[in-house]
Amino acid sequence: MPTTDTTPPALRPYLTPAHEQLWGEAEKFAADHVVPRVPHMEAAPHEVERELPQLMALRGWFGVTIPEEYGGMAAGHVAKTVLIHRLAVASAATAAILQATLIPVGALLHWGTLEQKKKWLRKVADGTVLFSIAVTEPDAGGHIGGIETVAEPAGDEWVITGEKIHIGNSHIAGLHVVVARTAPPGVTASAALTAFLVENHREGLSHGKHRARLGLHGFSAGRLILDRVRIPAANILGEVGQGLYVAQSASILYGRPNLTAVSLGIHEALVETTAHFLNDRPRYGGYLSDHPVVQDRLGEMQGRLQTALTTTYSAVHLLDHGVACDSELIGAKHTGHQLAVESARDAMELHGARALDGDYELQRLFRDIPHTYSPAGTGEFQRIHLAKAALGETTIEWSQRLAAEAAWAPDPTAA
Repeated sequence: MPTTDTTPPALRPYLTPAHEQLWGEAEKFAADHVVPRVPHMEAAPHEVERELPQLMALRGWFGVTIPEEYGGMAAGHVAKTVLIHRLAVASAATAAILQATLIPVGALLHWGTLEQKKKWLRKVADGTVLFSIAVTEPDAGGHIGGIETVAEPAGDEWVITGEKIHIGNSHIAGLHVVVARTAPPGVTASAALTAFLVENHREGLSHGKHRARLGLHGFSAGRLILDRVRIPAANILGEVGQGLYVAQSASILYGRPNLTAVSLGIHEALVETTAHFLNDRPRYGGYLSDHPVVQDRLGEMQGRLQTALTTTYSAVHLLDHGVACDSELIGAKHTGHQLAVESARDAMELHGARALDGDYELQRLFRDIPHTYSPAGTGEFQRIHLAKAALGETTIEWSQRLAAEAAWAPDPTAA
């Protein structure tokens, strides 16, 4: 397979010819379909983008990590990162649509029964059903131990009541992975929560109105309201009491690297936009890019981008090879976001008053980057985990337990 001209040489240790091919396909898709769509998405922030997910579904990209026996691409995490990264350069909102479904896909892939996989993975692989994962709540936020949504047994069914908020793809998903409390107060989160597969058509399930957000215009991240929603016991994902592990493993193995790829794409667009502006801006008989003080700032941005690039791809490369790399995935998300934020500030300052024009691309990038901070763990949460790694405190290494074709063991802490 031919390689692409745009693949950075620094990624050669991590990219196979198939990855290179996918890189080129994603860039062409972005140029042909995403870039022309961005102006409409920005002009209509109160609308949910529905055309682009359909086009991505036709290409099978929502099945990038799904095994072939379920109709997926079986391409792995580096391939997933390539897709999200290249889309995010053109539109972080489009990349967010793709990555938001891939997180619950990971949960189902590793915790689902054979019957659940056969029923649902084929549908997401061919694009007929998208997924969401519903953990965050209005009061508890992302604090999983504070979840108030309750699921109660009722014969061979469960009844779920509560609210979830900031749910990616909430308005376009046909299946929601909902984490709810199934134990009385006082039971620790490691045993008190359970994950459920909730179809979008279930009676009692409704959606809050899509509202415009600071950035990621077109991306649906809304509210799910569950009013005594009844589902069969067969819709339990994993086992009763394993909800924390379902959410935690999906967040580390999928959520963090996915958000890392989104911030990397934004970061790359920031550097490209700024370099283009400085090269075209006349000043003092030349251009702004000719002046050492400006080059110093742009060089710092480029250095950050190179660090984020290699950190991102080395982490998912380890994940694809079954190496214990939870800390690397967590560190990549934290570092990638922080570096992109610093470059966003530099980009705004280097553009001067031009950065303040409402119709200029830089404003979109500046508004999009904060959206990669909180999901899958805030910076403070990431640093706590990294500190524990530095102190040698033992935790479950979900990356080491990754098994693409088998359900997880009933007790994930067992040897």
